[in-house]
Amino acid sequence: MDTRELFNFWLTDDYFDTDTKNELSQIKDNEKEIVERFYKELEFGTGGLRGIIGAGTNRMNIYTVRKAAQGVANYIKSLGKEAMDRGVVISFDSRNKSPEFALESAKVYTGNGIKTYLFNELRPVPVLSFAVRFFNTAVGIMVTASHNPKEYNGYKVYGEDGAQLSLEGSNIVLDEIGKIKDMSSIALMDKEEALNKGLLKIVGIEIENAFISEIKKQCINPDLVKEIGKTMKIVYTPLHGTGNKPVRRVLKENGFENVIVVKEQEIADPNFSTVKSPNPEDKEALTMAIELAAKEDSDLVIGTDPDCDRVGIAVRNKNGEYVVFTGNQTGCLLMEYMLSQKKANGNLPTNGFVAKTIVSSELSRKIASAYDIEVIEVLTGFKFIGEKIKELDEYGNKKYIFGFEESYGYLAGTHARDKDGVVASMLIAEMAAYFKSKGMTLYDALEELFKKYGYTIESITSFTLAGKEGLEK
Repeated sequence: MDTRELFNFWLTDDYFDTDTKNELSQIKDNEKEIVERFYKELEFGTGGLRGIIGAGTNRMNIYTVRKAAQGVANYIKSLGKEAMDRGVVISFDSRNKSPEFALESAKVYTGNGIKTYLFNELRPVPVLSFAVRFFNTAVGIMVTASHNPKEYNGYKVYGEDGAQLSLEGSNIVLDEIGKIKDMSSIALMDKEEALNKGLLKIVGIEIENAFISEIKKQCINPDLVKEIGKTMKIVYTPLHGTGNKPVRRVLKENGFENVIVVKEQEIADPNFSTVKSPNPEDKEALTMAIELAAKEDSDLVIGTDPDCDRVGIAVRNKNGEYVVFTGNQTGCLLMEYMLSQKKANGNLPTNGFVAKTIVSSELSRKIASAYDIEVIEVLTGFKFIGEKIKELDEYGNKKYIFGFEESYGYLAGTHARDKDGVVASMLIAEMAAYFKSKGMTLYDALEELFKKYGYTIESITSFTLAGKEGLEK
């Protein structure tokens, strides 16, 4: 069918709900918009789905989500009965339609006879990654568009190791989705029926408790944190996302008694009403946090993105101005801190390794070399760092210490296999406390890092090419 035929099918077929038809009725005379929504199907790539929310084959809606879920369900079934019994765990963030998309997914998986765990409220990416191995599920699903604008949502698929699904697995899912020609054939099971049959289990705070417990094991100098944490001030913003509860909790439990939250950005808000983009890579996203930090004379500003897998920070320079660090600067500073302190404490593994992506700072090589630690470099995407943790730490004879990518993603520990804004926030705060105990800020620490290893600089140019025309360009 061409775009107009597809449009008319969605507009008239009984399978589609009234809200969808009403939305499409509003654009029946807008040929360009019809083309944008129906000229292709929303593509399932190596990171899953991501697109603008709305009606149409090239949009995020319950129908495209059902189709993706059925493709994943077919993949799970291809792995055998054991995989179906192990099942899938589903989490979601604060975006528009995230709870609805998570529930629709659960209805598809249980409709296919697959055991399904569904979180009772929004949780971060790293908690989902942790939950996959906690429950020993075959697959994990995270409904999120990460740091994209409010118009977007997405669907990330994770493998049994807690890392995003491998290229091989993604290709199988893509192939299975392509086989679905009739969406009305997708199996669905009502939530109450799934609960009664024991196919659906609602997951509560118990997973977050276990997750936080694992994260706290990554604290390197707990006594110092408890001492300095009594007076050190931290301003934190979850940017209306999932980090609010776990980040504040781990900081408090570790001994940071003065964590001040940006109230206007504390509550989950799918429209991210206080920022242009909820992305800590964008300096403007931390504007309100920096203004509050100046008012409160804060030592550190921390901001996490909506699904809490990225962290941005700001610290005072010698002129008293708050400076936002790049992802490379924070990653390299964390690497130096972790390696130096583990060495000082006598627990730096001789077979240890750190991981970086090919677009992340080469300064990290000099840092690792100073401590005789191997650097493993992977392609862009944290899933490849996750693969190396599985290959070298879990099944090999090497010990993973730390990994990062320049796009503000960090992971210490093996509790998760994706970027973790919770453990990163905890370690950044600890690092700031360490340098505060020496009369230094993190800005001073960065200058010392450059003096020790050499000065580096990088820049990024970002631009957007939207829609069908953008894709063609």
